[in-house]
Amino acid sequence: MVNSNPIIEITNVSKIYKIYKNSVTALKDINLKLYKNEFCALFGPSGSGKSTMLNLIGLIDKPTSGKIFLDGADVTKLSHRQLSDLRLKQIGFIFQKYYLLDELNCLENTAVSALAKDGFSKKVFQKAEHLLELVGLKNRLRHKPKHLSEGEKQRVAIARSLINEPRILLCDEPTASLDADNGNAVLDLLSKINVEKSVTVFLVTHDEMHLKYAKRIIYIRNALIVKEVFNK
Repeated sequence: MVNSNPIIEITNVSKIYKIYKNSVTALKDINLKLYKNEFCALFGPSGSGKSTMLNLIGLIDKPTSGKIFLDGADVTKLSHRQLSDLRLKQIGFIFQKYYLLDELNCLENTAVSALAKDGFSKKVFQKAEHLLELVGLKNRLRHKPKHLSEGEKQRVAIARSLINEPRILLCDEPTASLDADNGNAVLDLLSKINVEKSVTVFLVTHDEMHLKYAKRIIYIRNALIVKEVFNK
C-alpha cells in the first residue's frame, strides 16, 4: 500500500463536453491519487474516459467541477500560462504518435523542450545524449526521424519526455503504433525509468497484456472508476 502524500490528487472531478445542444459526460465524480515513484495503469475500453483523465492529470484541460491538487495545492483556478509552466517543469508526456520534428536529429529532438525551458546550453545536449544512451540509441544521435524504425522513434520520444526531469510521466497508449516486440521493449524501458529515475509512471491502455507492468491498476468504464487493484 502507498503511504506517502500524493503528487496529484483528483477530488470529485467531472468533465462534461458541450456538443451543439447536447452534453456528453466524459468523467463523473472521479477521485484518484497518484504517488511518488509508483507505476499506475488506467485500463478501460475506448470511450471510457481514459484520454480525458490523462488531459486533466496532465493539466492540459480543466474539470467542469471538482478540484485537482498538485503537491496539496489546488491548481484548478490557475491560468493557462501557469498550468503550462507547471507542465513544462513537472510532467512528461508520451503519446501514441511520436511528434518528432522531421528536420531535427535525435539529439535535437530530445533537447527541444529543455531549450524552451532553459535556453541553449552545452549541458542540455549533454543531458540529451545521456538520455538517448539510456533508451538504447547511443549510436543514433545524428539520425533524423526518417532514418529510424518505429520503435526507435518512440524511444526518442521517451528520451525527450525525460529531458526536463519530470516527476510524473503520462503515457497515452505508447505502444499503439508498435509491434508486440517493440511494444514490450518500450514498456520494459518505462519500468526501468520508473525504478532508476524514481519517476511516477501513469500508463493509459486498453490492452490487458500491459497490466503486468503496473503495481496499481485503475479500471474505468462509462466515465466512472469501477475498481482498483494492486499487483503483487
